[in-house]
Amino acid sequence: MTYSISRSLRISLLGLCFTAACSSTPAPKSARDASPAAPVAKAEPPAQARSSDTSANVAIDDAILRACNIRSDEAYFPFDSSKLESTDVSPLSAVAKCFTGGALKGHSLKLVGRADPRGDDEYNMVLGQSRADRVGDALYRDGLGRGQMTSTSRGDLDAKGHDESGWTKDRRVDVLLGS
Repeated sequence: MTYSISRSLRISLLGLCFTAACSSTPAPKSARDASPAAPVAKAEPPAQARSSDTSANVAIDDAILRACNIRSDEAYFPFDSSKLESTDVSPLSAVAKCFTGGALKGHSLKLVGRADPRGDDEYNMVLGQSRADRVGDALYRDGLGRGQMTSTSRGDLDAKGHDESGWTKDRRVDVLLGS
């Protein structure tokens, strides 16, 4: 009898651990990481990564905007999401068109996924990659070849927000002119 209770208990604990490990909710950073003891200055992204008036789910590099004559409005990824919004469709279609038959035909681009700092580091890297991949999928559907794109994640490494208004701007994908 003792054996079956121990075995049942072990199976229950194993199931509980498995359920917790598969949870889609990000693990919060530890209290040590969340303490505002001393603000850490993050490096300013290179000029190429900044985009004027286009910090959106899809933050398009100024060089691409100029070459392709694209205007992009502001919009950001919702918390814990890699879903593209309707405001992203037009700018992404214009980018794909420009890279397949326009001024940047034959050039490549780089997609850099980003996240706000509220999840743990590993979770934020995965979320940033998911966002970059989602943008890559949209560009691919609009005709851009997979070989013309590379994607990566910076997670929350360059995040600057300290509240919801700042965190909103941290959740994006930078679309950069490739090398």
